[in-house]
Amino acid sequence: MSGDAAAWYEPGIQEVAAGVYRIPLPLMDELRAVNVYAIVDGGSVVMVDAGWVTEESRETLASALRTLGFDLGDIAEFLVTHVHADHYSQAVALRAEFGSRVSLGEDERPTMDFLARPVAERGLFGPLRLLQRCGAPQLVERLRPVFAERADSAGDWTPPDRWLRDGDIEVAGRHLRAIATPGHTQGHLVFLDIDARLLFAGDHLLPHITPSIAFEGVPGPRALQNYMFSLQLMRAMPDCTMLPAHGPARPQMHDRIDELLDHHRARLAHARQAVAGGAATAHEVAQQLRWTRHERALSELNAFNQMLAVLESAAHLDVLAERGELASTLVDGTTVYSS
Repeated sequence: MSGDAAAWYEPGIQEVAAGVYRIPLPLMDELRAVNVYAIVDGGSVVMVDAGWVTEESRETLASALRTLGFDLGDIAEFLVTHVHADHYSQAVALRAEFGSRVSLGEDERPTMDFLARPVAERGLFGPLRLLQRCGAPQLVERLRPVFAERADSAGDWTPPDRWLRDGDIEVAGRHLRAIATPGHTQGHLVFLDIDARLLFAGDHLLPHITPSIAFEGVPGPRALQNYMFSLQLMRAMPDCTMLPAHGPARPQMHDRIDELLDHHRARLAHARQAVAGGAATAHEVAQQLRWTRHERALSELNAFNQMLAVLESAAHLDVLAERGELASTLVDGTTVYSS
């Protein structure tokens, strides 16, 4: 499959740089697929991200590797950008079968500890706890069964073999730098190959959609502030080819970083205007904004994406409150904002 001959999410394999192959693995939701990347050096294969643990995903990955002359058992290591199931869960399953090493960012420990508990003992998933303070209790109740089902389908949440922090690593004959980019999750990492000018971007930079903020079992504080700082950190680095987890490769990352920063600056302004116009909660603000590239109303989104929209609104409102541009007060468990 060439990058121009088919939609980015169709099964196949694409060489995006010498010895680096993009392999889209199927997902069960509207994202359609998650890109994993095979880094090949002689008889060694290292994967960046792993996919969701399903039979279809496993066979798609195995078929792609066979095209390169490898089997699943030839994967030496999975470098996982973050803890979400579509990146992590298949790595754990294949490790149990073949002994591959799994590496993950150190700051994913709180969410990993949460997910490692039996489902019955976890309590409310982090985003739903945040949603409770956003003035959307009915949406919380609609989503409870959805999260219960996702938890049951995500497989084993045993910890990685290696916890990674900022720093240099040697894999498959390459020198990579692991860079902490919190925001999407607390422990999100990107992997920079400066010699080849490649950035394995995970969900930190996506070409077509804006990454969600703090969608994790244990959301950290100041997630949007951290995300914007992470964007600025990457903007200060040399421009590289962006290899995202969802969507096609993009030859420059700086342009996309600028677009994402502009998006969040505009959202801050829109959130401030919504409060000035009478909206008092994150849910009410989200109802006044438009969502996706299609400019949809909140009511036009499904429940899961309504949650993401409300939580994004809350993240922007909290930034404005921290800056002193809005006041925030907790009233009966709901955060109320005012100009």
